[in-house]
Amino acid sequence: MSKSSMTAYWHKNLKYLLILLCIWFLVSYGAGIFLVDELNAIRLGGFKLGFWFAQQGSIYVFVILIFVYVRLMNKLDREFDVDEK
Repeated sequence: MSKSSMTAYWHKNLKYLLILLCIWFLVSYGAGIFLVDELNAIRLGGFKLGFWFAQQGSIYVFVILIFVYVRLMNKLDREFDVDEK
């Protein structure tokens, strides 16, 4: 793999990480802390939605983002021909 190819691979990887971490931040802090009053007007399973996001939602989103990252990296590995065959 050439130096320019490695740099392009790494930059794309960092872009994916930044986007996914921003989503996680928005869900965990935004929905769980900043928007809690607005979300508490909605109930989910008997609990206020703001409480649910603070306690469970951000964890679920984080696990989902892990699977999204794995899928994106597998696609990126195939694109740069560094996948495990």
